[in-house]
Amino acid sequence: MSIAKRIFLFIVVNLLVILTISLILQIFHVQPFLEARGLNVKSLLLFCSIWGMGGAFISLALSKPMAKWMMGVSIINPETKNPEERELLTIVDDLAKEAGLEGTPEVGIYKSPEVNAFATGMSRNRSLVAVSSGLLNKMNPNEIKGVLGHEISHISNGDMVTMTLLQGVINAFVMFLARVLAYVFSSMGKGEKNNNFSYGSYYIFVFVFEMIFMILGSMVIATFSRFREFRADAGGAKLAGKDKMIEALCALRVMQEIHDPVKEQAAFQAFKISTPKKRGFLSLFATHPPLEERIERLRHL
Repeated sequence: MSIAKRIFLFIVVNLLVILTISLILQIFHVQPFLEARGLNVKSLLLFCSIWGMGGAFISLALSKPMAKWMMGVSIINPETKNPEERELLTIVDDLAKEAGLEGTPEVGIYKSPEVNAFATGMSRNRSLVAVSSGLLNKMNPNEIKGVLGHEISHISNGDMVTMTLLQGVINAFVMFLARVLAYVFSSMGKGEKNNNFSYGSYYIFVFVFEMIFMILGSMVIATFSRFREFRADAGGAKLAGKDKMIEALCALRVMQEIHDPVKEQAAFQAFKISTPKKRGFLSLFATHPPLEERIERLRHL
């Protein structure tokens, strides 16, 4: 995707989020939380909850169309006569039935040399499974089935919604706590003779505290994301077969150095089956456990 297209999409999505949440705030008559007599905690809590949860769920609602646009996913026509596409649809349909899904997810392919796949969507019945052309070209049928079993397991577990809920709670917590602490610090030294509230220092403290809490919150989200990857591996082993799931992860380990910067969209990295390995302190922010650890866990199931 071109830089201009990314910027345009970023602006459009953020404008949509701002307009939607502003409308919700008006509907619920949320009052300003900074008042002459102090901080209105009730209004602040409502304000942060709407912004934190609202932004997360709007992003979830847009996840499928954004994936198609940003990743260049081409949806496979259910009536396709292409043997490779037909086989892909059959595998996904069989796995979806095995997982107890009411409907078959949309299946798509995006052009990229990376060996990867991801699942996204607003719910179990409105989901998308996409695989890279590199995966189709480099993996054998058993490995492909293992990868698809992993992605269908994500959908079956409701991981997209769970991650959104967690992200929304973290967003709201970060906004609320940053503003409470910023108000406390900005009010220090204020007495009966000096009751001027410093808005300048307040906004500076909000920015600083939000940065700190966002980093800590990202670690919490990454920890849960690694847990759900282990769970999806186990689910993929149950759906596709343990040997196929291990075979798929082993293949990914061999080919994990194949990167495609054009397709490394931050919004979808957490939903892919594999991401570049992080080392040292950065491993705390890794959305995926090391492939070696995932393989070892499966072998001991």
